Amino acid sequence: MSPPVALLLALLALQPSLMVAARDEVDTEVLFMPENCTQKSKKGDLLNAHYDGFLAKDGSKFYCSRSVKEGHPQWFVLGVGQVIKGLDLGLTNMCPGEKRKVTVPPSLAFGEKGKGPVPPNATVVFEVELYAVSRGPRSMEAFQEIDQDMDKALTRDEVRRYLKLQDEKTGSGSQDETFYNKVVADVFRKNDVNGDGSLSVKEYNVYGHDEL
Repeated sequence: MSPPVALLLALLALQPSLMVAARDEVDTEVLFMPENCTQKSKKGDLLNAHYDGFLAKDGSKFYCSRSVKEGHPQWFVLGVGQVIKGLDLGLTNMCPGEKRKVTVPPSLAFGEKGKGPVPPNATVVFEVELYAVSRGPRSMEAFQEIDQDMDKALTRDEVRRYLKLQDEKTGSGSQDETFYNKVVADVFRKNDVNGDGSLSVKEYNVYGHDEL
């Protein structure tokens, strides 16, 4: 067999695996990039974002974070499975203030079974606006940083103060009090299991899981 023919056959043999690899990749497109980016998201970081989800085949919207949970931006830890795998991958190295379009294949989204309005084997597209990137909140170091009075319980004021400090550190700009009040209310609604108005170490270390 001549070398050119052997090379051609080898390339043809590789094509199926290359096609599978391509189908399993997340495609990201930057829609807006802020001028200053002092911190990029990485696995374990706490992200605060709004996102809309669409079906790639017809563009129909199946999810909007602004229309659920009183319109609060969603908090989630990157890379630990709180969102679908495709978003864990597609939101890496993202700046506060950045907007992205993330196209996710079925294998990294809702798979062969689908979920709710998402049919089986559906490619989905998310448009994401990232508001804040903070150090992963589930470490004891972060807990101790938030817990100013060292009583091993986080109050709403302590969490609010920490969020403001993180915004200052990342250069994303301070929000108004209404924004922080909504975020803090959302954090406590999800994590204050016993309803005593504070977050214990145990409550703080329980990961919440959103629909996505």
